[in-house]
Amino acid sequence: MKPFLKWAGGKYRLVDLIVKSLGQGNRLIEPFAGSCAVSLNTNYNSYWINDVNNDLISLYSIIVGDDSGFNSLIKCIERWFNNGNNPATYYQARNQFNQEKNLIDKAALFIYLNRHCFNGLCRYNLKGQFNVPFGKYKTIHYPVEELQTFRSKLQNAKFTCCDFRDVMSNADKGDVIYCDPPYVPISKTSNFTAYAPGIFGPADQRDLVTLAEEVSGRGITVVISNHYNEATKELYKNSEMIVFPVNRSISCNANNRQAVEEILAVYKQEAKT
Repeated sequence: MKPFLKWAGGKYRLVDLIVKSLGQGNRLIEPFAGSCAVSLNTNYNSYWINDVNNDLISLYSIIVGDDSGFNSLIKCIERWFNNGNNPATYYQARNQFNQEKNLIDKAALFIYLNRHCFNGLCRYNLKGQFNVPFGKYKTIHYPVEELQTFRSKLQNAKFTCCDFRDVMSNADKGDVIYCDPPYVPISKTSNFTAYAPGIFGPADQRDLVTLAEEVSGRGITVVISNHYNEATKELYKNSEMIVFPVNRSISCNANNRQAVEEILAVYKQEAKT
């Protein structure tokens, strides 16, 4: 099932490969949830959905919350989507989003902006303001069915907004963990880490690997996605590496949208006794 959010680097098309790598478990943990493509297309007994983007987790919490909040969200989304595919409405919505205090209104604006902005990017400036430009799409899909599916599928999931270190450190035996962190840049000019305030840098990448190795020693499978290059070959040298091509780019130039290689780094051990 497709996520209701458009997402740069989304994993909807890679779910089968990711799920095969994760294997069986009682609970799926996503410390970098994004659009929840993996959780939505798996059948674990329970889910722990985490992300550092507070706007995203607030939206998810409203969707799976009480009927009143969900119905209010749907009505608010409909108002923005009706005749809203134009620059004037988009930039009005973006300005309002960056000032909005009401959580339901802000959640509705998040979805509106996501479906109408350039390439479905989620990007903030140093002031924490959403700053992606208008996308200029001829038609816009209103994902009401996908929203309802998300609500049904993840009704009983645990949603948190905290650091990945806190999440992974609290994993239990029987959990499996899928990590989709901000990617190591392919080149010096391709870094894209402004998904939420703060920067996910080399030290964070190393900490993630250290935790994956530690957690796997407790019998918990960890799978990490990233670009495949010299840096990640060294970073994930102690993992089982699965390398594959993907057609992915956030470039506005269609000629630059070519296949690149990605990696699934799999950490899987028997629990130490």
